[in-house]
Amino acid sequence: MTFDTKMLDEILKSCKTQEDVFGEKGIVKQFVKALAERALGAELTTHLGYEKHKIAEKDVTNSRNGYSKKTIKGEFGETEINIPRDREGTYNPLFIKNGQTRFTGFDDKIIALYARGMSTRDIQAQLEEMYGVDVSPALISNVTDAILDEVKAWRSSPLSEVYAIVYLDCIVVKIKENNQVVNKAVYLALGVNLEGQKELLGMWIAQTEGAKFWSSVLVELKNRGLKDILIACVDGLTGFPEAIASIYPNTQTQLCIVHVIRNSLKYVSWKDRKQLVEDLKSIYSASTVSEAEVNLQEFAAKWDAKYPSVSRSWFDRWANITPFFAFPPDIRKAVYTTNAIESLNMTLRKVIKNKRIFPDNESALKLLYLAVENASKKWTMPIRDWKAALGFFIIHFDGRVKL
Repeated sequence: MTFDTKMLDEILKSCKTQEDVFGEKGIVKQFVKALAERALGAELTTHLGYEKHKIAEKDVTNSRNGYSKKTIKGEFGETEINIPRDREGTYNPLFIKNGQTRFTGFDDKIIALYARGMSTRDIQAQLEEMYGVDVSPALISNVTDAILDEVKAWRSSPLSEVYAIVYLDCIVVKIKENNQVVNKAVYLALGVNLEGQKELLGMWIAQTEGAKFWSSVLVELKNRGLKDILIACVDGLTGFPEAIASIYPNTQTQLCIVHVIRNSLKYVSWKDRKQLVEDLKSIYSASTVSEAEVNLQEFAAKWDAKYPSVSRSWFDRWANITPFFAFPPDIRKAVYTTNAIESLNMTLRKVIKNKRIFPDNESALKLLYLAVENASKKWTMPIRDWKAALGFFIIHFDGRVKL
């Protein structure tokens, strides 16, 4: 919708400063009030069936009955609106509904600030500074609590039958429980669908991270319609590959190389870390699995006298470390690291940094869900040439990819 520029020029003739346009008594606020009251008046005319100051038909008994006043919050501060009434009380406004105290879109401002991890007090201050509106903590809570219904629907929504890659990881948050602050694990499942787009498939909260709970997560994903996962990329949690195999026996489980390296460094002195990491790189950057095996043997011969547990951990997990060697170079990095979900985790940690402690599980889910929604607007494909990658998946996973 556009406005007649001549009309706008005429309106702005008396405006000399920004305050004259956007201020408390500015033309914009007056326009919002006039427009709202005009729309409400038109609604009542439609409801009654005759124009204001006109004579009603003989069979029409209802009529106008003055106004009630209502203060509405919005981007231009608080505006007092005259709400027309009818004598029989049958008129229910649609433009500004009964019980409505905020213009459409104002709630979105509150949710956007909340999604960035701002505290209730910070949101209050921001809205006061930006719009001159005093918003109560109860209002902020009510607005954001409405998201819980959306979260509930999302957590039970149907999934695609096949995902090319699913990254499984968790972050730790602090939540109040029985008057104590406890660390809880937030389980995240990030999928890459057959179009190459990333989707957060689910979010769950449990006391600690464990393979047993991951099994229940995978069962839930299967119940929501996810029949097959081509590649599951996970950290080095004990029992994780077995848990995946019990639910999705055809899935290739790939341990995240970054996590494997981190675990390798637990008992390595600082002075040896740089060289040891460089030697480990020769293993996972090898051209073939055979070359990688030779390099691991050489690594063991060099370091076992000082750090025997490092090579042993790689040998013990070799079956779940090496699947990525079956893929071409452009797909390997997307498969052998959990960078996609690590990036998401970093975003979530930034958001919850200001929150520190959540009063309950629902509050944590609400904020994390909004943060994911916000972050997903900037998501890119994990593999640059997705069409070529999909072509490889079709051949490699014969019969499992149906377009």
